[in-house]
This record gives sequence, structure tokens and C-alpha cells, in this order.
Amino acid sequence: MLGVEIRFARPTDVEAIDALIRELAEYERLSHQVIANQQQLRDALFSATPHVYCHVVEEEHTIVGFALWFLTFSTFEGATGLYLEDLYVRESHRRQGIGASLLQRLAALCVERGYTRLQWWVLDWNEPSIEFYRSFGAVPMDEWTVYRVSGEALRKLSSATASDH
Repeated sequence: MLGVEIRFARPTDVEAIDALIRELAEYERLSHQVIANQQQLRDALFSATPHVYCHVVEEEHTIVGFALWFLTFSTFEGATGLYLEDLYVRESHRRQGIGASLLQRLAALCVERGYTRLQWWVLDWNEPSIEFYRSFGAVPMDEWTVYRVSGEALRKLSSATASDH
């Protein structure tokens, strides 16, 4: 990985991060779900109280990968964790150890800051990523099912009363 730097994102990286997010969405067959814009990303990453954090991979002044993450909290452990929202490396830069280095950097950050877990979701069909993550000792959380409320269901829930259910 000569000439490759992994660092925290800067405001000047937002355009490149946005482009990588769109590439990731295309790879995951989810382009139709991308509605975020660069200003939203800038606000989330670089406001006075950031909502998310991002590491980028830079090679010869070009961003070729990123890991976007945020903090979680386990009530059972009473400890903070790191949730990896997205990790993506451009196809032209894969199989060079960049993804592994990004994951290692996040794991080191967890250990350094006392975070007790590093977790993420993987699409069931994404075998290359599943194999990659398993090679580091990651295990699926098969006993858990993810639930989500969004859109109209979220608006309806927000105005519901206990007697509605």
C-alpha cells in the first residue's frame, strides 16, 4: 500500500465521499434509495456535534475508499461501540489490502478508545464481502432480526397513541 494514506475525512473530501456512496449504492443495487446530498453529508460529518465520522483512503491526492461510522451504546455492556455504516473501496483498488487496512484502523480506534464492539450489516447476497469479513473473525448475528420504521409508517407512529394498538 505504498502511497496510500488512511485519514479522517476533511470538509474538502465531501464531494469524493458522495461519489463513492453513489458507487456503493450502485454495487449494492440500491441506487434508487440514494436521496442524500453533499450538504447533508457535510452537515452530518462536520457540524459542531457530528452525527457520523469518516475515514478516507487517499492515493495520489485521489480518494479511492471510505469507511463511514457512528457510535452506538450497549445497555447490556454499559459500553460504547462503533457501527460501520459503509465501507467501500473502488473496484480498481480492491485486493490491495485497503479494505483490510480500513477495518484494522477502525478496530484499533475501538481498542484505543475502549469501545467494546465493531459491527455492521452485510447484504445476504454479498458473498465477497461476507467472506472478507469472516476472514477477520466477524460472525453473523443470526439470532437478531433488524427492524426499521421509516417514511409514512414513521410519521404514523409518531402521532399514535397507546390506544391505537
